Amino acid sequence: MTQMTLQRKLSILSDAAKYDASCASSGSVKRSNLATGGIGSTEGSGICHSYAPDGRCISLLKVLLTNFCVYDCVYCVNRSSSNVQRARFSVEEVVGLTLDFYKRNYIEGLFLSSGIIRSPDYTMEEMVRVARTLRETHRFGGYIHLKVIPNAAPELLAEAGLYADRLSTNIELPTDSSLETLAPEKKPSAIRTAMAHIELKREESRPDGKLEGKRKPTRLAPAGQSTQMIIGADRATDATILGRSAALYSGYGLKRVYYSAFSPIPDASSKLPLVPPPLMREHRLYQADWLIRFYGFDVDEIVSGGEDGLLDLKLDPKLAWALRNRGQFPVDVNRAARETLLRVPGLGVRVVDRILSSRRHHRLTLADLARMAGSIDKLRPFVEADDWTPGGLTDDAKLRGKLTPAPKQLELF
Repeated sequence: MTQMTLQRKLSILSDAAKYDASCASSGSVKRSNLATGGIGSTEGSGICHSYAPDGRCISLLKVLLTNFCVYDCVYCVNRSSSNVQRARFSVEEVVGLTLDFYKRNYIEGLFLSSGIIRSPDYTMEEMVRVARTLRETHRFGGYIHLKVIPNAAPELLAEAGLYADRLSTNIELPTDSSLETLAPEKKPSAIRTAMAHIELKREESRPDGKLEGKRKPTRLAPAGQSTQMIIGADRATDATILGRSAALYSGYGLKRVYYSAFSPIPDASSKLPLVPPPLMREHRLYQADWLIRFYGFDVDEIVSGGEDGLLDLKLDPKLAWALRNRGQFPVDVNRAARETLLRVPGLGVRVVDRILSSRRHHRLTLADLARMAGSIDKLRPFVEADDWTPGGLTDDAKLRGKLTPAPKQLELF
């Protein structure tokens, strides 16, 4: 049998990794202990692009250690019963590719996941070996994101956090019952236990003492942990999905929940839907997630007007909420509190902060808002300014139609 080339392995295992959406580097910090004389900085095939909080695009080598797997999750193209070509990297091959890609200026870090081979412990140990070799042997200071294998020994998870900037444990599906039906080898309790253990160890690794304005960062997985939910593979509503996300944020200190629209796979089980969900549903969930994390909205507020617990696909969730709650508008931009301004359609966090800063010096006009927000089409019906009041526009029966955008490229808000 001809031995598979490294290039062919990369082609197979980078393609197999594309279904994992939880590939991001936001929140990472430069590893100062490796900066002097080390390789890599957080500042083709297998390369994915993520974005830092300041808008920088960060390129990562995104691969699986192997797409062999002992599990038979019906929604996964790499399930044990799937008829796909299999490949497996050695630890040394992943290390070599990461260093080679970095030195060629293709990437700034590594995202590594894997199918389950032999056992969770064996698989997790191999992934930790990759990260440990990069950090200790090659003094690699770039970004590393490792996928956690539930049921792996707690000490392996803790060690992974020593070398990785971020860890992620995929919750997979929105409900325990769906996971038990579609991925019977995976136990919801094991996934939550892994998340809880990581968060506990992260807190224990936080340096003593107070940091001005916020807590000191952790030494273990300083960029935190994230997870991913597959959307549309079961009958879970958006209300159920967002409710699970809110519980994960509050219970396990997650940095992000990623939503991945189910994509039909070859030889799919009859348990799966024949038609994938619209990509707009995934987009609306991200928008709603943002409202929960940064805008002070509760899940019940966001989905209360949705049919059967689903978000409105035609309008972003903040605008949909405002149209259902017109009695709370218009909002006076020269007097309203920050939490009230954040609920105004068209006003993001940064724009609200600019409003609060600017109104200390002069009363704001509609032109001032236009300069800050860029567009005032959404704002007009919902705000009062020094020279503007919407009058009956707020209660216009045709307002929804006027504000429903024509189909175009997706935007966050």
